Amino acid sequence: MSLSPSSTAGEIIAHLRSLGSEDNLAGMARFGIVTDAAIGLSNVELHKITRLVKTDHRRALALWQTGIREARILAAFTADPKVLTLDEARLWAEDCNSWEVVDTVADLFIAARFERELIPEFAADEREFVRRIAFAMIATAAVHLKKEPDAALLGWLPLIEQHSGDERNFVKKAVNWALRQIGKRNAACHGPALALAKRLAESSNRAARWTGKDAVRELSNDKILARLGLA
Repeated sequence: MSLSPSSTAGEIIAHLRSLGSEDNLAGMARFGIVTDAAIGLSNVELHKITRLVKTDHRRALALWQTGIREARILAAFTADPKVLTLDEARLWAEDCNSWEVVDTVADLFIAARFERELIPEFAADEREFVRRIAFAMIATAAVHLKKEPDAALLGWLPLIEQHSGDERNFVKKAVNWALRQIGKRNAACHGPALALAKRLAESSNRAARWTGKDAVRELSNDKILARLGLA
């Protein structure tokens, strides 16, 4: 079946199923990816399909509703960030049950420029994957919002510190990711991020201490320092 921008959600799902792989499913499970509703396609394959079907927001909403892992990733790839609403973003966040889907929708939410509304809202949410979205959005913003003032990114450091004690694996790793990405953004962001990392490294809380030590290690790396002009 050949896909095009006019392909329907049903046609795309049928195409996905024709490409499914049990071997891929086993590999995904080893990386902590939830495979209960997965077909078994790699993200490389999903990017190829995205290039064929292009952006279609209404179809993206239909793909998301299927609950299928690959369809949801395609939904995030092909939704229109200019059309996406905050309510749609919130509904998608509630459905997230896997770290890779979280990280994919975080990219979309940043492209939609929902960071000011959703980062604090999602960080305050006690659900593990919703909270992860907040910090995945910070990490994404630090890399992709190149025109955003550094002060806006540094403004998220208190939120990182506040939630650094969350012991849950998928939150802890996202908090760490956000801190490291801010620190690697440029020389102006490096100092404040490293200072926070050093403070967390001395914490009595195990999760905060791990985040701090790991971030200190990366932000003190000679290659990172040289890239930022700090060596």
